[in-house]
Amino acid sequence: MMIYNPKDWWKLIFYFHKADTFRKLLPAMLGVMAYTAVFSYLENDVFHFMPIKNPLAVHSLVGFVLSLLLVFRTNSSYDRWWEGRKIWGSFTNNSRNLALKLNAFLPENHESKEVFRVLIGNYLQAVKDHLRDNTNPKHLAFVNKFDESFYENHKHMPNRIGQAIYLEINQLAKNGLLNPEQLLILNTELTSFTDNLGACERIKNTPIPSSYNIFIKKMIFLYVFTMPIGFVLEFKYWAIPIVTLVFYAFAGIEMIAEEIEDPFGTDNNDLALDTIVKNVKGNLAEILRN
Repeated sequence: MMIYNPKDWWKLIFYFHKADTFRKLLPAMLGVMAYTAVFSYLENDVFHFMPIKNPLAVHSLVGFVLSLLLVFRTNSSYDRWWEGRKIWGSFTNNSRNLALKLNAFLPENHESKEVFRVLIGNYLQAVKDHLRDNTNPKHLAFVNKFDESFYENHKHMPNRIGQAIYLEINQLAKNGLLNPEQLLILNTELTSFTDNLGACERIKNTPIPSSYNIFIKKMIFLYVFTMPIGFVLEFKYWAIPIVTLVFYAFAGIEMIAEEIEDPFGTDNNDLALDTIVKNVKGNLAEILRN
């Protein structure tokens, strides 16, 4: 995720980072520019087509409808991005709450505090890797019986770590270190981990319906590549920058929507999951000190 100052207008206007839509769309913009230039030349200097009355009327109406579709598309994608951020905020809060409660319930300097520090941190690490399709046990920390062999031959690593947390909680209850009332208090945070993971998987595995996505792209293509018909008659060679600018605006909005509809990746506009996980691990280390 790119960190920036939203009030620095001039820097943002003239800043073109590697994920900026301008750079990604530049080859297509040059193609649209060349296409419009050829059409302008043929109309203005070669064929001189019969003038069309109100040549911009159709594109004005279609452009309005297309703008509404893009607004809906962007809002839908942003809702997914913001829901993902709220879910990871819940991960952060519940991890801290669970650590605070365990620290209060368990005896001072008890070895299970270190176990939970590692397991809770591992859970968030595993969820992040799982959502990025990059599950790797080597990214985890190991402690006591929950060593590397405990995670072997398990594809869904968050579930395996969740199982380890429940096993440790159950063992503490059997040893009399946690009473039924304390188990009930811990249950909210423990359940929330799986609920949050399921919500993240729902976002990741349920993209915008393909028919809607394809329709918008087709409409943008048809709209832009028929624009010269009316705009060249009205604006002559000035149609070249006008059509290119309209293409950049519409295609750029669609590209932004595509990027933020899956907020768990590593693109500049995705959530800063690496930072979130690192901060939570630091919090856990402070809370569950032996």
